Amino acid sequence: MKAVVQRVINSELKIDNKKYSNIQNGLLVLLGVTHTDTKKDAEALAEKICKLRIFEDENDKMNLSVVDTAGSLHIVSQFTLYADSHHGNRPSFIKAAEPNFANELYEYFVSYCREKIGINVATGKFGEHMQINFINDGPVTIILECENGKIL
Repeated sequence: MKAVVQRVINSELKIDNKKYSNIQNGLLVLLGVTHTDTKKDAEALAEKICKLRIFEDENDKMNLSVVDTAGSLHIVSQFTLYADSHHGNRPSFIKAAEPNFANELYEYFVSYCREKIGINVATGKFGEHMQINFINDGPVTIILECENGKIL
């Protein structure tokens, strides 16, 4: 499981040019699922993302998590994180999980963040063509990967 995590001032997602979801002050999480991912991977990655100390404290040090700041997550499924472009110029997506399996783990990840961690979560819509407008704060962007329940 892979995630691109961006600290944002705001993030708005549109489908068919209509606002679908948005957050203020939190993390935009682009989430990719591969064939071998498990619920354990989703849990470990969700915990890591929510505990990342990438928000400033009163001394302007990155020392607070999104949970500490009562921020939100904007979680969007993105199979293209598993693109393989080693050969030629057209990426292969064979490493991305098949849609039903990927959606199941994506939904599990979202529900884990909401129910177990207790954070406000907005989402995209799995399998849809989406447009995301956001303001990256910092900019701060972190790339994470989890395999066999361990952050790599």
